[in-house]
Amino acid sequence: MSVSAVLPALLVLADGTTYPGWSFGAMGTTIGEVVFNTGMTGYQEVLTDPSYSGQIVVFTYPELGNTGVNPDDEESHAPHVKGAIARNVCYRPSNWRSTASLPKYLEHHHIPGIYGIDTRALTRKLRSAGAMNGAISTEVLDPAELLNLVKSAPDMTGLNLVDNVTTPAVYEWSQPSEAMWEFRSDDPASDLEKLTVVALDFGVKRNILKRLASHGCRVIVVPAGTSAAEILQHNPDGIFLSNGPGDPAAVANGIATTKELLSADKPIFGICMGHQILGLSMGAATFKLKFGHRGLNQPAGLTQTVEITSQNHGFAIAADSLSAEIEITHLNLNDRTIAGLQHKTLPCFSVQYHPEASPGPHDADYLFAKFVQQMRESRK
Repeated sequence: MSVSAVLPALLVLADGTTYPGWSFGAMGTTIGEVVFNTGMTGYQEVLTDPSYSGQIVVFTYPELGNTGVNPDDEESHAPHVKGAIARNVCYRPSNWRSTASLPKYLEHHHIPGIYGIDTRALTRKLRSAGAMNGAISTEVLDPAELLNLVKSAPDMTGLNLVDNVTTPAVYEWSQPSEAMWEFRSDDPASDLEKLTVVALDFGVKRNILKRLASHGCRVIVVPAGTSAAEILQHNPDGIFLSNGPGDPAAVANGIATTKELLSADKPIFGICMGHQILGLSMGAATFKLKFGHRGLNQPAGLTQTVEITSQNHGFAIAADSLSAEIEITHLNLNDRTIAGLQHKTLPCFSVQYHPEASPGPHDADYLFAKFVQQMRESRK
């Protein structure tokens, strides 16, 4: 793109810090919580992950858009971020799978972006001061005026965003992981009767549903507001609690439903928001992390074995709020926050990371097999 065609843009944080840059994607003004992701790849998966609803994402890798975008890599039907921040942006991608450039993709979905700023300095700012609200604008270039708009936006704490991203109607998912991406050499589920899993959709990613299907599950996805009685009418072998955006403690219906489902003695598996919802339903408390965990190389484990995981969350379960019936199975080994739980007597467990994401290694895919095994044992 010629220099003359580039329009100025402005990023303002809630503390008054300003970052002038250049616009890419859609024109206009957008406000959200500014967070950073340290992944070197997977920007399209990040943009379309419903867990990023309400957030403006800083990509710490300095080049964005080099491989373009394509429909196969979307984690949902559209991007859910409020905005994107980059150092450099590629307008002419080079990849055989690419169907459009990243700027055109964001423009099509009406999502503003800003580039040409020092994303290293911005990331250091968010690490020291914490994630905070901010705004990107191509139309309000006065810092004081844009700051006033930022200050009028609600904080992420106490914000329930699940209703913005959950499915409006029940549907079934049967598509497994694509053959070209499947890394399991065996197919233990091919000769076994399929298990029925009801997935409570707080903002589920498609790859989670694909991994459940690859492990031999018939998946019924239901809206986040579905009652326990309605869920159990499907006669599920197990219940899955999905990832999702916002403050988990604000998702009162999901917590109450999960608490009721615990008494049904069905295997339950939760990921990210689902992990937090499960913990809250068992009496634990959550708290907001200073800047969260968002990246592809987060180490998780407890003793001896370390998993390299993909993570995306801004809240965590407080260790001192756990009852004696709950066992910690994983810690985030960067800051020792809880990354996995299981109940000592009930067939339920959860993790604060994405075992379906396969960030290079496939360290955590065994969790789907563990869920399947629990369901088969429960069926017996």
